[in-house]
Amino acid sequence: MKIDRVELRYLQVPLKAPFETSFGRFSVKDCIFVSVHSEGATGYAESVAFPAPYYNEETTETVWHVLERFLIPRLIGQELELPEEVSALLSPIRRNYMAISSLEGAVWDLYCKRKGISLAEALGGKKREIDVGVSIGIEPEVDMVLRNVERFVEQGYKRMKVKIKPGFDIRLLEAIRKRFGNELLLMADANSAYTLEQIDLLKQLDDYDLMMIEQPLAHDDIVDHAVLQKRLRTPICLDESIHTAEDARKAIELGSCRIMNIKIGRVGGLTNAKAIHDLCMRHDIPVWCGGMFELGVGRAHNIALSSLPNFTMPGDTSASDRYWTQDIVEPAVAFIRPGTLAVPSGHGIGYEINHKVLDRLTVRKSIF
Repeated sequence: MKIDRVELRYLQVPLKAPFETSFGRFSVKDCIFVSVHSEGATGYAESVAFPAPYYNEETTETVWHVLERFLIPRLIGQELELPEEVSALLSPIRRNYMAISSLEGAVWDLYCKRKGISLAEALGGKKREIDVGVSIGIEPEVDMVLRNVERFVEQGYKRMKVKIKPGFDIRLLEAIRKRFGNELLLMADANSAYTLEQIDLLKQLDDYDLMMIEQPLAHDDIVDHAVLQKRLRTPICLDESIHTAEDARKAIELGSCRIMNIKIGRVGGLTNAKAIHDLCMRHDIPVWCGGMFELGVGRAHNIALSSLPNFTMPGDTSASDRYWTQDIVEPAVAFIRPGTLAVPSGHGIGYEINHKVLDRLTVRKSIF
């Protein structure tokens, strides 16, 4: 397939309600929407970078800049046999994984549409449906989080992930367990808010029967996490620390975690995500698919990835109505039964684009 044209759109999408983590509060999603064209077919993907460099060093503006100046010029006019070739083609560009992922993901969708197969099938996924959990942000009061947990339990989500930070951790988890019992699948996500100096506090989390504690220590650390994991009964899950299969290999060898979160954008695309999945599977490290407030296109990519066999835990790929009044895909991503999403069998991502909604949310557009 020859890459004829690439279109970028800068989207701004209001969230239904603000969402807070240890590094900030969000009420609008900014993202770069990517369309890649070849001989009448079009593939779609989206960037998951935030407007500010709090999760990692990338932002929506840097993604646009790197795509426009460095990545798209390397792709335009190229003849590709397989989407995996994109990673090698763009490898001279250091890091900038979210920018690379958005372009590579669109090529994967394009390839699948031209081949007449689903994205899940192209990746080697076998599941026809996946169980999903939900991520719940920090609120001013514990009772507000409890009401959110109750609402999502009633909607059928299979696992609750609550954001924590120093001062909003033990009392929150204690209140959740008191209200909902130990049968609730519960995990805590710290987004790098703690240090080893707080090890006595972190050891208290063992009392709450958590599935895992996600990224408690520094965003770029695997050494201190190995020290901490030896002191905890609760599995540590790494997120921000893992960008490549090599990062994953080192973390596994050091014993830095017992579970790994795979986010397509964080690791530079579907090709690398699958490589990390395969490595973890060989080492008996279960994985799950993390979420980054994706719109329907990004959710479709996550669903396809989650169809691979080592995704054994409910991911963060919630239904469209978790965050959006109206999504950019048709139909919206919705449960086939409470807490369960179907893996699309249609060509590519398996969803159509609602171009009227896409146009309404677009604040900037360029064609290359």
